[in-house]
Amino acid sequence: MRFGCCLNMVASYTDGTGIEHIEKLAELGYEYAELPLAEMMMLSEEKFNNLKKRVQDSGIACEVCNNFFPKTMRLTGEEVHMDMILTYAEKALDRAHELGVRYVVFGSGPAKNVPEGYSLENGYQQVVNLLKQVGEIARNRGITIVIEPLRKAECNLINTFKEGCGLAADVNHECVKVLVDFYHLSEEKEPLTNILENGKQFLRHVHFANPNGRVYPESMVEADYQAFFAALREIEYNERISCEAYCENFALSASKTLKVFRENA
Repeated sequence: MRFGCCLNMVASYTDGTGIEHIEKLAELGYEYAELPLAEMMMLSEEKFNNLKKRVQDSGIACEVCNNFFPKTMRLTGEEVHMDMILTYAEKALDRAHELGVRYVVFGSGPAKNVPEGYSLENGYQQVVNLLKQVGEIARNRGITIVIEPLRKAECNLINTFKEGCGLAADVNHECVKVLVDFYHLSEEKEPLTNILENGKQFLRHVHFANPNGRVYPESMVEADYQAFFAALREIEYNERISCEAYCENFALSASKTLKVFRENA
């Protein structure tokens, strides 16, 4: 299993990418970085090339991107402009491909949240149609899209891993799979049996945080981590786990989290 961090969650630079922490991430012994695609799309070509060089010089790769679509882009509702969305997706996945990214996370809560007064069923079908097309764009770049279920407080569509797997099944594309996020799973009180039943077929990436405050996990007694890791072992999951959390002291917290991962995942 490979361990990384979502650096945008601890970003201090104005670009919001968290790239300023990548050298420390490598120094601590993490194996990859997860960087935000929407924020990287806001960079000029020169600044993106500078970021790409910094990643290359760090000694670890950006193997995953989160934050696929910007908050301002409507993916559901009456104001969906599919040509604009697909043009953005092509350019964004081009940048991801330049970085050597293998997986791009599709959470994008504000973008896919179904507007009030619009049918949830129609919004769901809009997302199905979008992912069918985005899956093909991703396939041509050697990338897999992983659907991230989000807690209801952040989005009204796809709130559980089980629902994410249902969406992936409806999309039915080899490059559209699912992510499980321990924080969102805990918030929604989703049973781990959903991972056991659907994980082998659909699970391709994991996000992790201490659900008590969405901070970096520092010990196994904070929450029921053991049962979650046991479920991953039972389905023989052996890909990546990214810590997606907040902290005050990145070096200290990330070091403790890596120890938790290595000893238990």
